[in-house]
Amino acid sequence: MSAEAADREAATSSRPCTPPQTSWFEFLLEESLLEKHLKKIAPDPSPVQLIVQFLEQASKPLVNEQNQVQPPPDNKRNRILKLLALKVAAHLKWDLDVLEKSLSVPVLNMLLNELLCISKVPPGTKHVDVDLASVPPTTAMAILLYNRWAIRTIVKSSFPVKQAKPGPPQLNVMNQVQQEKEVTENILKVLKEQADDSILVLEGALKLNKDLYIHTIRTLDLLAMEPGMVNGETESSAAGFIISSEEMQCQVCYDLGAIYFQQGSMNFDLYVNAREKFFRTKELISKIGSSLHCIIDERRLAGYCQACGVLAPSDNTSSPSTPYSQIHSCLRSGNYQELVKIFLEDNRTPTLPVQFRQSVLRELSQKAQQGDALLDEICFKVCACNSVCDVMHGRPVGVQFSQLFLRPTKEKVDFLLEVCSKSLQVETASESSKRKMAYFLKNLCLGLEDLQLVFMISSHELFMALLKDDERKLLIDQMRKRSPRVNLGTKPITSFYDIPASASVNIGQLEHQLILSVDPWRIRQILIELHGMTAERQFWTVSNKWEVPNVYGNVILGIKDSLTRDLVYILMAKGLHCSTVKDFVHAKQLFAACLELVTEFSPKLRQVMLNEMLLLDIYTHEAGAGLSGERPPSDLISRVRGYLEMRVPDIPLRQVVAEECAAFLLNWRENEYLTMQVPLSLVQNNPYVKLGQLLAATCKDLPGPKESRRAAKDLWEVVVQICSVSNQHKRGNDGRVSLIKHRESTLGIMYRSELLSFIKKLREPLVLTTMLSLFVKLHNVREDIVNDITAEHISIWPSSIPNLQSVDFEAVSVTIKELVSYALTINSNNHSWLIIQADIYFATNQYSAALRYYLQAGAVCSDFFTKMVPPDIYTDQVIKRMIKCCSLLNCHTQVAILCQFLREVDYKTAFKALQEQNSHDAMDSYYDYIWDITILEYLTYLHHKRGESDKRQIAIKAIGQTELNSSNPEEVLQLAAQRRKKKFLQAMAKLYF
Repeated sequence: MSAEAADREAATSSRPCTPPQTSWFEFLLEESLLEKHLKKIAPDPSPVQLIVQFLEQASKPLVNEQNQVQPPPDNKRNRILKLLALKVAAHLKWDLDVLEKSLSVPVLNMLLNELLCISKVPPGTKHVDVDLASVPPTTAMAILLYNRWAIRTIVKSSFPVKQAKPGPPQLNVMNQVQQEKEVTENILKVLKEQADDSILVLEGALKLNKDLYIHTIRTLDLLAMEPGMVNGETESSAAGFIISSEEMQCQVCYDLGAIYFQQGSMNFDLYVNAREKFFRTKELISKIGSSLHCIIDERRLAGYCQACGVLAPSDNTSSPSTPYSQIHSCLRSGNYQELVKIFLEDNRTPTLPVQFRQSVLRELSQKAQQGDALLDEICFKVCACNSVCDVMHGRPVGVQFSQLFLRPTKEKVDFLLEVCSKSLQVETASESSKRKMAYFLKNLCLGLEDLQLVFMISSHELFMALLKDDERKLLIDQMRKRSPRVNLGTKPITSFYDIPASASVNIGQLEHQLILSVDPWRIRQILIELHGMTAERQFWTVSNKWEVPNVYGNVILGIKDSLTRDLVYILMAKGLHCSTVKDFVHAKQLFAACLELVTEFSPKLRQVMLNEMLLLDIYTHEAGAGLSGERPPSDLISRVRGYLEMRVPDIPLRQVVAEECAAFLLNWRENEYLTMQVPLSLVQNNPYVKLGQLLAATCKDLPGPKESRRAAKDLWEVVVQICSVSNQHKRGNDGRVSLIKHRESTLGIMYRSELLSFIKKLREPLVLTTMLSLFVKLHNVREDIVNDITAEHISIWPSSIPNLQSVDFEAVSVTIKELVSYALTINSNNHSWLIIQADIYFATNQYSAALRYYLQAGAVCSDFFTKMVPPDIYTDQVIKRMIKCCSLLNCHTQVAILCQFLREVDYKTAFKALQEQNSHDAMDSYYDYIWDITILEYLTYLHHKRGESDKRQIAIKAIGQTELNSSNPEEVLQLAAQRRKKKFLQAMAKLYF
């Protein structure tokens, strides 16, 4: 071996090796390894990582031989893993701050539930019903720890969280994150529902006057050796970390204060409760001193106390009020002179944060801008206090000070010098502070043009104390050299600020008012003032939010008079915006003013405004009286008809007006008019009117003895064309020809999205049922019997399509889902629509949701199953689908019972279901709902064969009921069957509703 190679080998062997990370299963193999590991300086994995690993392994589900996912078994391995997780938490002293920082909500929820379990809290027991004084100390402490975590989690969830930057998308990771997010949301939902109980538990804990204990590693080991103990009265329950009553109350008071503070926005009185709890926490902290088990963020506590002092000031005159509460009180009462005094005092001994000072100044400035001239002086004084404070802390002086000091006066300079004198105690101040103040005063002098004001500053005692003689002489020489130039330039500068700047400010203020105002007469007045100031501006461009449709914009912008053009444009734009946000009162005022204006000079714009006012009246009725089913006034219906029959040439028209008119007539069943009297030219030129006419004709023929196929066929062809795709062939780089499908093609009279938007304007049940029926038939044309959907009037549509490949069935499926969801918002009790929704869920393998909607359809037809469900609702096809849903949900007893609902009982399916031993339903509790003797006899045989004597007795008891005796008259047997059907369906509804 060469010398170089030997050196390399020696260097490699001398590098320190990173010890391998200890695996979770090693702690199962060696009992003492955990404590050794936790005693290391920087254990790898860390304690919180161990908790996650132990609980993750203990909660892993199993997959049986049939590939069915089973819950994690309660075996020795999993029990030890959970115990190890609890031991690690005990090592961390059950510090919620540490646990919450490192563990997710689901993991910490699992950990604390295990703590409750091992602390002998009976599962399912409401904590609010437990008497904490009578249970063992460790049990009481476990309950308190869980409920403290519950309300801390609720409070924490209300804080905004910065989203982590997403890395490259990975499907498995994204699924895990989404799954964890859903679990967290579910846990939060439960915690919020139980928040009142948690608060009561913690309030009750404050009445306890005894010390409590929390589990240690030793006590957890003792518990693991005492599986037979039920009441928890063991050595382990009276040992562990001792938590004094003061420490416990301190933590509970802090957490209660946080939840009360969070809920205070909804109930202001809770701020008083929060204040009491936080001040009690402060008292207890001073009493306890340092503690290992009572760790409170005192800075956060101080912030809470200050906020409570402002929001809910104490009535106790002996307790000192904070500057925050004093400022809040001054702002609320308008005592601004006292506010200035507080800021002056704070400049001497600064306690207020700079952000808070700035927020107070902003609030005062906003009030001043609203027209309160007296506040201008207060704004300057507060700004002066803030600026001097900035100077003393080495921060740059803000722009706002320069703006407010733009026109200095003797009073302003005098107050500024007072602030400087009170902010700096020359005798005790540091040299750095003195230099900062001297520099500020020098710059102030150099920026002033009035020598009298300069003399006020330079002769002030503070100025003389801070600047040496030679510095003062140098500054005065600079001012003298500058003064002639300043005097010469004084007049132009003054006139510059007095005239153009003032006019500019006025124009800006008027434009701001123009943007905010919705009063037509005020808008007119502002525009007259603006045009008087400058004739060059086009004020309709002031806001980019003012939008007028292009068909109107060309006409309006053609108006020659600029004032009239601006006024018409702005009135229409604001009216359209108010209509969009459903502020119909202001929209009507704006449109009426615009109509009055244009009537004088433009018949074309007059008709435009009449059309827009008609659309506004339709919106107003549909959003108000129309929702309660009140028929519109005959005058409105006549105006809608008049619009559709209008033949005035060269009038700019918006498509949406005709669309809303057609939907309006369909909603109020004006089918006769739409079918017979709408002008042919409008039908040919407006797709919405054509669609409305076809729908009206189809609905008009539905109630008749013979359902007309002609109108239905025409409507079918129109919709099929809309849902068709245009196919194009394209040759790729490799020479292959590929087929490209263009969705949203223009083959039909409108796009599919436009059709969907139009249908969502409809509310008339027969029209919606007709459209749903059409799309259901279109979906079923593929003859996929398994996924067929049922609907009313399905027989009126053609049974086939010539070019099946051209139809975009994916788009059809999406449309059905959106339509039925919309229809159920109109009427959630329409059994036909509920069955369609259930069939959709069934076709997409969402069996639990499908079963819910099948049950809901039956419930609305039978007064929640107090009457029999009509057989045309629960057909054999529906029952069979309900059977399949239950079977795939592993609810096999429910399957057997539903098999009785069929016209001919399906014994084969029922017996096969009853043979399944892994059933996720109530099993023998359902036997009272079985009326078929054959099934009950089979159950008796089955339980006897399995040796299940208790369940066999239940089945025998069910057979022995007198009303099921085969010798009974048929009417008695029918009544017995009906009664059991209704009770079973009610039981099912309670499960799924």
